[in-house]
Amino acid sequence: MGAGPYDGGVPADCFRHEALGVVFQVRDKRLAVLLWRRATTPFNGEWVLPGGFLAADERLGASASRHLAAKVDIPEIAHLEQLETRSDPVRDPRGRVLATAYLALVTPDARPQLPADTAWHPVDDLPPTGFDHGSIIGSARNRLRAKLSYTNIGFALSPGTFTIAQLRDIYAASLGHPVSATNLQRVLTRRGVIEATTAAARPTSLGGRPAALYRFVTRTLVVTNPFAAFRPPSLSPADAP
Repeated sequence: MGAGPYDGGVPADCFRHEALGVVFQVRDKRLAVLLWRRATTPFNGEWVLPGGFLAADERLGASASRHLAAKVDIPEIAHLEQLETRSDPVRDPRGRVLATAYLALVTPDARPQLPADTAWHPVDDLPPTGFDHGSIIGSARNRLRAKLSYTNIGFALSPGTFTIAQLRDIYAASLGHPVSATNLQRVLTRRGVIEATTAAARPTSLGGRPAALYRFVTRTLVVTNPFAAFRPPSLSPADAP
């Protein structure tokens, strides 16, 4: 359903406002987002972010949390932050609606029960999405990529303890490019983001020395290096376009 021109006669104090949740989790070594399938127009049958309208007596963050809880029971959201506000006058074909999106991260061990119309989808292989939600998901991934470079936000996508190989897979899935386990360990240890524990992972069928287990020094968000960035590996001459 196409969007028509905006009716400029609608006064600003009549605009509706909705809160949306972009919930990310690394699943099977891929970054996934939680979506639900609409069963009404507009965008009937397409996938959208969980959310809903802001009540007259609530804050935006509380509204986002309320709508998420109503849609799916996530035991614990490891990190929640306001992402952006969308104000395109014709983003909703039903009339002007402002939307404020929140980025929510959950750890791999969270396995919420999902209703039949809700599912996890790989961010790099999204189904058809309604409204401007595909673009909002892209903004959320860009925010996550940036914060992985200069904060310890990886804690919100990681279990309590992990091997460096497991952490590498989480960072690679979130960043969208390969990551060197050795470099990741060196950088995050030097910045004081992760530390070794006294425990080791369970031995594998391949034998060998069990891998050491690490943990994040703190599981609250802190800026670790405001000038740092994780960048994709350089293309070799043979791979260059």
